[in-house]
Amino acid sequence: MAEKLERDIALLREKLAAVSGRRLKMLVGVDGFVDEILHIVDTRQDFENYTRVTHIADLGQRIVKAAGLSANIEMVPIQMKLGGNGPIFANALLEYGVELTYVGALGKPDVHAVFTPMTKKCAGVYSISGPGYTNALEFEDGKLMLGKITSLNEITWPNFRDSLGGAEKLAEMIAESQLFGMENWTMVPHMSDIWEGLIAEVFPLLGRPGEKPIAFFDLADPEKRTNADVLHAMELIGKFEECFRSILGLNEKELFEIADVYGIEYDKAAPRDRLLRDTATAVYGRLGIYCLVVHPTKEALACLGGEYFHTFGPYCEKPKLTTGAGDNFNSGFCLGQALGLDPQSSLVLGAATSGYYVRSAKSPELSSILEFLTDWENGAV
Repeated sequence: MAEKLERDIALLREKLAAVSGRRLKMLVGVDGFVDEILHIVDTRQDFENYTRVTHIADLGQRIVKAAGLSANIEMVPIQMKLGGNGPIFANALLEYGVELTYVGALGKPDVHAVFTPMTKKCAGVYSISGPGYTNALEFEDGKLMLGKITSLNEITWPNFRDSLGGAEKLAEMIAESQLFGMENWTMVPHMSDIWEGLIAEVFPLLGRPGEKPIAFFDLADPEKRTNADVLHAMELIGKFEECFRSILGLNEKELFEIADVYGIEYDKAAPRDRLLRDTATAVYGRLGIYCLVVHPTKEALACLGGEYFHTFGPYCEKPKLTTGAGDNFNSGFCLGQALGLDPQSSLVLGAATSGYYVRSAKSPELSSILEFLTDWENGAV
């Protein structure tokens, strides 16, 4: 392990120990999914034993071969769990001890059972609609998320605002929070309308004392949205800087999609470290926000305050679970920022949170992440 990474990990452990007693309040939304984790069968030996398809390209080839013919593809249910960027992000923060209120698509009239363990830990829960449903096909090199989102059409600005008691009550809740998270722009059809409603009706009610709270945004794979929609969303996120320190979280694929939408040119043949740095820096310059954070599979990077930060992560070749890894990274990074940690320490905390999650299929508590950081520093993960 490089000396710099060892120093970064050791420094993070010291800083986390120093701020571990600090209580944070957060307001997070707005999606909600019931995720069924599935494996694809490659060959089956008998009723109980099978070999799974381990790489996405292998499934792709099987599908292509079926064109003009047909194919029988077997899926094996592995786990049913809470899903959606908002709930996974929120659940990870709750494990870290954050006092969190969630508003989103958890079930209506009753909260769906998969969310019950999370909602029991929440300070408050406001469910606007029924959840979406996702078949999450897990592979060793990624995942395919097959989603059904009709119920999320009910998450409109009037429903969002009124479920929380109106604009004045919402302003009070935001003013008391260190972080306001607005997750899954792509899958929530009216999210831009919600952001416009916040800007028009809630921003005038927010005071400006002290340091601005964080507003965290996760687009969640905007490939299916038009360039005009994406550019409008980026413009709205920029407007949140009036009252917040805006953080946009992207994965590697999303980084280059946003660069393409902005018309930013990048050299695909350039060394990887330079390609990521130059593209992220260019996108950050167009956004005009507090922070851009990006989480490729094996590393993480951030642009903040005009500077560029990078860390390698504890990569796991055979993860137990990858669905939610990015949300766990985002939770660790945002927790670090809300606690006042420096950008490098926040990046390392994000990478460690994700690294723990993919190995154990659950989000870490503070004591668990401190142990994980020690193991990582010692090369034992």
